[in-house]
Amino acid sequence: MKDFKSFSDGRKENNGKNSDFDNDKGVNLVKNVANSMKGKSQGDIMRAVIEEAERGKREGTLTNADLDNFYNMMAPTLDGFKRQKLKNIIARLKRI
Repeated sequence: MKDFKSFSDGRKENNGKNSDFDNDKGVNLVKNVANSMKGKSQGDIMRAVIEEAERGKREGTLTNADLDNFYNMMAPTLDGFKRQKLKNIIARLKRI
């Protein structure tokens, strides 16, 4: 691997898309929420994440494993208080 671009280009499949990430429900959840939340407050973002996850759980398109993946992606970007809050939200969502 010479650089990140050559590494990522080597992993592309399916018409130039990175299939590892494109098929991950947690990644797609983050993408959808991020696109819809541009310019919105933190509270609006949290409500949207929860609503989207609740809908996915009820429809059967979001599993507990997907929620774990989402938590594992987001947790490193949060401080201790927010990380604990996210952990509590994920636990609540898993009970749906």
